[in-house]
Amino acid sequence: MSKPNTRRLDKEIRLTERKLEAVRNDEMWPLTSAERRQVMGALVGGSYRTLRSKSTSRAERKLETVWQSVQTRLIAELTALQTERQRIVNEAATAKAAKKSSGWMW
Repeated sequence: MSKPNTRRLDKEIRLTERKLEAVRNDEMWPLTSAERRQVMGALVGGSYRTLRSKSTSRAERKLETVWQSVQTRLIAELTALQTERQRIVNEAATAKAAKKSSGWMW
């Protein structure tokens, strides 16, 4: 029996890791459209309050909350992908062990 085919999952895991690193660097490309709208809304609100010489703490908190939720989502995706990969590897190992144990011994 050959090695389990995990190339597709490995590629998705690498992509999700890249997305997570990009979010930690405050890059916008990994965000969904709803998350982008939330970020832009917080930025616009903070900009308006800055122009009015008011406190921007609420907008900053909102922005931080959005970034945290994006990180949480990506970490959950990464965990799910890694769990699925491990399940496939374990199934292949179990099948290989079963095949070896059921074979003829010479």
